Amino acid sequence: MISLTRLSGSKFVLNSDLIERVDATPDSVVTLVDGKKYVVSERPDEIVHLVRAHRAWIIALSAVVPADERDVTTASAYDEPRLAPVSTLPTQREHRNREA
Repeated sequence: MISLTRLSGSKFVLNSDLIERVDATPDSVVTLVDGKKYVVSERPDEIVHLVRAHRAWIIALSAVVPADERDVTTASAYDEPRLAPVSTLPTQREHRNREA
């Protein structure tokens, strides 16, 4: 989730995975995959930076939180959230070997 500001000055958070595009008209218009639009005060390059930073944070966090540390079915609502680790991508050589 990223934090954005409406033109009225009120803050809200947005699931950045749902962003389809960001237009500058001259105000920044964030269009979601479902067609909903938000006019925000942040510039498009700022929004891109926020999304990249959020995704980098998720990837970095997933590298230090063990996926099998506990059973999620017994997790309390007050426990800290846990993320699964991100697997490494195959190298080009491994990818070619799989295709052969």
